[in-house]
Amino acid sequence: MAGNFSFDQLKKAVSSGEIDTVLACIVDMQGRLAGKRFLAQYFVDSAHDETHGCNYLLAADIDMEPVPGYKAASWSKGYGDFVMKPDLATLRRVPWLEKTALVICDVLDHHTHDDLPHSPRAILKKQVKRLTERGYIGYFASELEFYLFNETYDSARKKHWQGLDTASPYIGDYQIGITTKEEGVMRRLRNEMEAAGIPIENSKGEWGPGQEEINVRYAEALDMADRHVILKNGAKEIAESEGKAISFMSKYNYGLAGNSSHIHNSLWSADGKTPLFFDKNADWTLSTLGQQWAAGQLKYAKEFTWFLAPYINSYKRFQAGTFAPTKIMWSEDNRTAGFRLCGEGTKGIRMECRIGGADLNPYLAFAALIAAGLAGIDEKLELQKPFVGDAYQASRLPEIPKTLRDATETLAKSKMLKEALGEDVLEHYVHTAKWEQFEYDRRITDWELHRGFERY
Repeated sequence: MAGNFSFDQLKKAVSSGEIDTVLACIVDMQGRLAGKRFLAQYFVDSAHDETHGCNYLLAADIDMEPVPGYKAASWSKGYGDFVMKPDLATLRRVPWLEKTALVICDVLDHHTHDDLPHSPRAILKKQVKRLTERGYIGYFASELEFYLFNETYDSARKKHWQGLDTASPYIGDYQIGITTKEEGVMRRLRNEMEAAGIPIENSKGEWGPGQEEINVRYAEALDMADRHVILKNGAKEIAESEGKAISFMSKYNYGLAGNSSHIHNSLWSADGKTPLFFDKNADWTLSTLGQQWAAGQLKYAKEFTWFLAPYINSYKRFQAGTFAPTKIMWSEDNRTAGFRLCGEGTKGIRMECRIGGADLNPYLAFAALIAAGLAGIDEKLELQKPFVGDAYQASRLPEIPKTLRDATETLAKSKMLKEALGEDVLEHYVHTAKWEQFEYDRRITDWELHRGFERY
């Protein structure tokens, strides 16, 4: 939960005029920052303790439409307030915005001041607490991919999202020459995120024209989720200030590679010094604990897929031969696998979940992976042998749910997630998934018009 700016430093910066604005942000169900811009002096004087927001923010869809049917918030309950409690440990400067600092807030019940159970950050904190109670630290890292366009969001909208000019005209995966053209945004992104306390290891071209990947240094799960959402928000703001646009859609173009968010995860001792997945004498040098953790994630992958792929569009990414997985299995260093063992033979050994798209909410995704891993440990599951070969062509392997409808059905039936997250929390997000499906089912798409306007 580390920012790079103490409250005392903030007070001094406000007094000197270096900082005049503080962003107090919660994370909504879609994984976006939402909140208020405070006059910095007012934040220092009183709002650092708490502020308030409308509870519809955790009961609305991506269009900010209040969704009927939630137990937690509704028109019949009047859409009251919740408490936004700044976590001052997350305080940081925002180098890409003038004289601005940012803090992430926990969402608390307005009456009891307890964590609001269906808040994404509270969901992850609950699972982190389960790790802590067992003497574990969960280290996570999420690799974000996105497309960079020589467009503004306004120009892309006017083109109806068609025929967009990507930052590079052809695939530049790992290619230095072509990605140099993208350095105006990417250099700023690396350096200014670093200055904001989000350590960036590297960026690279990906397997699509103008597609990028940026890698953030691993961290404890909650800290990593905070880094993830600030990075996504900041990337868009930096790009926009350069006259560019960024998209984190899982699949913005049928003919091009999708955007993933691969999630690396492992357990370490409570002091963060001993890797609990490394055993040089074990099969694959993966300890019994690590094998049980991985086996749990494999067993329950269908049940938590929605937390990795929350939208209709998310499922368009799961296509054979595109580096996106289609099967639930694990393998040693095999990019056709849903789960890949990385760092074999070293203390950095970890499991990489390759199912998630760049549109996921990291708090929900990390929480689901922790819950499944702990279930595997509790059930003392045995890890199957690693798959060898092209998983796309293996017909007998279990498949990742093909549609949002399929994923919602398995989510709703999950006894493991109901127990780990709480029945009301699971119901809240099942309702979210069903609403996304309902909204899509009643819309007319461009594909339908093109196919049927004349020919039906």
